[in-house]
Amino acid sequence: MTTREDASDLVRQMQECFNSRQFDKGADLHTPDFFSHPLGTTGFEAGKDAWRILVARHPDMRVVAQDILVDGDKAAVRSTVEGIAVPDGDGRPMLFEIFRFDDGRFAEMWGAATGFPPSAGPEDVLG
Repeated sequence: MTTREDASDLVRQMQECFNSRQFDKGADLHTPDFFSHPLGTTGFEAGKDAWRILVARHPDMRVVAQDILVDGDKAAVRSTVEGIAVPDGDGRPMLFEIFRFDDGRFAEMWGAATGFPPSAGPEDVLG
């Protein structure tokens, strides 16, 4: 069973893997059969590829959890995204993700995003 503290820590670890560009270390946080609903893929390789595309387009991009709400084996996460230029007056881009955990690792993910410029398409942002 994944506790509330474990789930919050796991989310922060994953974001630190992204922010520090340690993508292989991020893979260790996911189950072998991890399923990404936005990408429609099993395993974390497609997620690592999406992360690489994002940082190639936006080298200064960082993701910071603002809210992590845990209920049973799931967590809802609202994160701000830093390091992406947005038009004046537009709010900071945000990610909204729901994760399901299995044995202390990410097993499944759903996601949505808002506020991203056209140069960061949703197919990249949701990876």
